[in-house]
Amino acid sequence: MSKEIKSYDEVKTMLGSASEAWEMLVGYIRNYYIMDELWAEGNPNHKHYHNLRFRRGGKTLITLSIRQGYFIASIVLGKRERETFEEERELLSKKVSYIYDQAKTYHDGKWLGFDIYDNSLCEDIIRLLSIKRKPNRKILPEVRDKSGQLDLGMSHEEITTCLFQ
Repeated sequence: MSKEIKSYDEVKTMLGSASEAWEMLVGYIRNYYIMDELWAEGNPNHKHYHNLRFRRGGKTLITLSIRQGYFIASIVLGKRERETFEEERELLSKKVSYIYDQAKTYHDGKWLGFDIYDNSLCEDIIRLLSIKRKPNRKILPEVRDKSGQLDLGMSHEEITTCLFQ
């Protein structure tokens, strides 16, 4: 397991056409959430070899698992989040509702996994993120465009310095 986050150029090479969706989701999370970013690498033969986990206060917001040409966005919805999901179900796509309905409920919640090849599900995933946890960062509009282009290898302090200098 490695703690050094890969450079964005390396990640972009692995993702291929899914890199636009990666930029959109990572940029959104960095814009609206103050999170610890944990990078993990395991056995290259394992299906989730490269993982970027956004976590705060002992709870994971989302895990992004890179595969060749796409990535998997994994979100766990607990009891309260599932109730909110049911209230907002009609605002989400049929695909997201289908994945939710097919997911098994475990003791810690429903584990939802979305294969991301393009940005068609990004808006739904962003809505799920706000169901999971309300954004905790207020960001100025003039800084918003810069955040999605930050190198994944930057620390939280470097990101904050870059965005707010």
